[in-house]
Amino acid sequence: MADRFMHTVLTPAVLEAERHYYGRSYATTSEAPESEELTDGEMTFLENRDSFYMATITENGWPYIQHRGGPPGFIRVLGPRQIGFADYGGNRQMISVGSISKQHRVALFLMDYPHRERLKMLGHAKVHDARDHPEMVGIVLPPGGHAAKVERVFIIDILSYDWNCPKFITPRFTTAEVKETVAPLQQRIAELEAKIVALGGNP
Repeated sequence: MADRFMHTVLTPAVLEAERHYYGRSYATTSEAPESEELTDGEMTFLENRDSFYMATITENGWPYIQHRGGPPGFIRVLGPRQIGFADYGGNRQMISVGSISKQHRVALFLMDYPHRERLKMLGHAKVHDARDHPEMVGIVLPPGGHAAKVERVFIIDILSYDWNCPKFITPRFTTAEVKETVAPLQQRIAELEAKIVALGGNP
């Protein structure tokens, strides 16, 4: 479902742009639908991601996009309308953290390049200092833990989400995904080479 998502992003200016270029606009409701719960499909998708892009709005009104990554499962689904993740020391610019302290609205893009799927999410984010909230650290640690010390805990209350069509998403594969794909081929090659040697040939 994307009722709340479309109601939120289809502003009058957007609808006017749709009419200008296509002669029609998406139908919207006068009242905002309720925030949308994640289904099992979205939860599984989130838990399998090893990265995502998060947009915030700086204090002086500029959009800022940051890439976040970790092992699959580092995005923790905390409920049907809430996700979280642990944050560690990085370049210490603190742009997202500072921006969220003034404007809590965020947008997330989550990509599955091999399957050409993209999940868009809107939400309200809070950043908690791990030193002040040690009880929250355990609930956002990725499976297997992490060698670095958690500095902050991000909690995002999901307002809405939508799925994009696969058009123009170029398939890309991680090193681990490539290894998994070629492993059966490498095993078959080894078996055939062993048979050649057994027959007295050179592999």
